[in-house]
Amino acid sequence: MENRITEITSKENKAVKIGIIPGHFATNHSHVNYYVDLTGIKTSHAMAIEAASVLAQSYLSGLSVDTIICLEGTEMLGAFFAQKLADAGINSNKDIAVLTPELNSNNQMIFRDNIQSKVWGKNVVLLISSASTGKTISRSVDCLQYYSGKLVGISAIFSAIDDFNGMPVNAIFRSSDLPKYETFLSHECPMCKQGKKIDAVVNSYGYMKL
Repeated sequence: MENRITEITSKENKAVKIGIIPGHFATNHSHVNYYVDLTGIKTSHAMAIEAASVLAQSYLSGLSVDTIICLEGTEMLGAFFAQKLADAGINSNKDIAVLTPELNSNNQMIFRDNIQSKVWGKNVVLLISSASTGKTISRSVDCLQYYSGKLVGISAIFSAIDDFNGMPVNAIFRSSDLPKYETFLSHECPMCKQGKKIDAVVNSYGYMKL
């Protein structure tokens, strides 16, 4: 499958790249016609720095950010993102916390007592690797509300949605950057109806061929 990969370069920064593989893929929430490979941004410190610079551009208008919550393996990107915001004087040069929530047995996000102070009453940016339907964002927002965090921004490496409940999703790559990217509810997937087998099950960790 890897021999079908095509490289896509960010319009804002040519050093930031993702890979795409066409096919029939199943996510936790939907079926999509492309696997979007974000490995380079997640694992290369050099590319993560460049990607963080792109993400930071949406927050340089004086918005206060106390905490960045990282999901789906975006911790390294989140750290560089925080550094870029701090370098720009965001939050009056105060420290920016970078956190990853824990998932309990019910797949609900929780924060232990020792780090809840970094969320409670704080201005929070949610950082995810990809958003195809918005369900991960919705679950995260529910978690933030429980811990009294104030969501001030949503950022993603790739997003197929432009906003969540009116809040823009700031993304480096969008579905418009991919040739005819499509996402479907599993029971409405035309590829399934045509009898096309699923190439792989995909999630934030990567893909597993079937």
